[in-house]
Amino acid sequence: MDSATSMESGVNHRQRVLIIDDQKTNLKILADILRQDVDVTLAHSAEQGLRKATEYLPDLILLDVMMPGISGFELIKRLKHHSLTSAIPVIFITALNDSSHEEQGLRLGACDYIYKPFHAAIVQARVRLHLQLTRQRKMLEQLAHIDPLTGIANRRRYSQLLEQYWRSAIRQQSQLCVVMLDIDHFKEYNDHYGHAAGDKVLHQVAHCLKDSLKRPHDFIARYGGEEFVMLLPDSTEHGSQQLIEHCFAALAQLAIPHEFSPVSDVITLSAGGICCSPNRQHKLEDCLKQADDRLYQAKQQGKNRLCWYCPE
Repeated sequence: MDSATSMESGVNHRQRVLIIDDQKTNLKILADILRQDVDVTLAHSAEQGLRKATEYLPDLILLDVMMPGISGFELIKRLKHHSLTSAIPVIFITALNDSSHEEQGLRLGACDYIYKPFHAAIVQARVRLHLQLTRQRKMLEQLAHIDPLTGIANRRRYSQLLEQYWRSAIRQQSQLCVVMLDIDHFKEYNDHYGHAAGDKVLHQVAHCLKDSLKRPHDFIARYGGEEFVMLLPDSTEHGSQQLIEHCFAALAQLAIPHEFSPVSDVITLSAGGICCSPNRQHKLEDCLKQADDRLYQAKQQGKNRLCWYCPE
């Protein structure tokens, strides 16, 4: 997430707890205890639990230790080794009050234990504590991904998503379009209007670009200085170029005055882009260099334009 509004909605939404236990009685008791405060999802086996964990990405998992087939100890290993579920806290449910047993679970990554028979107040207190810790962790992660000046994603978050999108495009044999954008004659703007005005322009341009993205997985970040980068997964060259032209038009409608620009009397952008069809032989760095080279080309050709890489 890349805005304060997104963070607030993430904090205030009802959290989800996944309970994995082969005993229907235990599932019902725990669900009745927790349902008033959280959304509860139930799983009757380790296999079903793993599937629901990756599908729903709960905020907390309550996991029975003793289950037929795959035990809770084996399942937590799988959860901790899966990229989607590795950070989800797990509380073990057990009837065994054994310190060596408890130590094994904590070593495997469990954050706590709940013992049978269940005491409603204790269950609620332990679940409430770990959900609060989860909420705080997510807020810190979100803050670490936000550029404080513009309120959109920062370069760190861009680097993380770029790797994910690249691998996803390889798996799905789809395209990934990368666009680099730069505010034209921004130094002249800062020199004549002042850095406070320049900061305001960065914020306005960032949100103009962000508001132009309509698909849920399209992404924009501040790359550095007055430069931005877009990732457009599963997009076509034509569709990506249309999007950038729309961004140019939206910025023109803002009509931010720049009387010291030789290009225009308002703030404008230059952009360079490429659509890659990644495979394991392609290098991500080559794709990024082509986008950056096209941005340089757009600036050399007079700015306020888009240049696109077209392989021969």
